[in-house]
Amino acid sequence: MAAIHINKDEFLKKVWNYEASPNEWKFEGDKSAIVDFYASWCGPCKMLSPILDELSDEYAGKVDIYKVDTGQEMELSDAFNIRSIPTLLFCPKDGQPQIMQGALPKASLKDFIDKNLL
Repeated sequence: MAAIHINKDEFLKKVWNYEASPNEWKFEGDKSAIVDFYASWCGPCKMLSPILDELSDEYAGKVDIYKVDTGQEMELSDAFNIRSIPTLLFCPKDGQPQIMQGALPKASLKDFIDKNLL
C-alpha cells in the first residue's frame, strides 16, 4: 500500500485542524502519522517516495503515511513554514510533532518510527 496523498481538508480531519486550534497542537488521527511535504520536481523527494511506500506497507495499521504536494497545497506548506523539501512531519498519537528535513535513509526512518511513533 502506498503513502496516501491528502489535501488541506483531509489534513484538517486526519492530522491537525490548525484553523480550529491554531495555538495548540491536537492530533486528529487514530494512530501515529508521518506527513511528507514534497514536490514532483524534487530529486530527493523522488528518492524518498519509494522508501515511504515500503514503510507504509511495513507499518500498515500502526502508522499512517501521508503525502502533501507543496505546489498544490501552498496553504499547508505555509502553515508549517516549509522552506525545504522533502520535509517530514512526525505526528505521534500522543505528544508533540517533530519535523525533519531531507531524504533520510530507510534505517533511520524505521529507527525513529520504532522509538517515537509506536
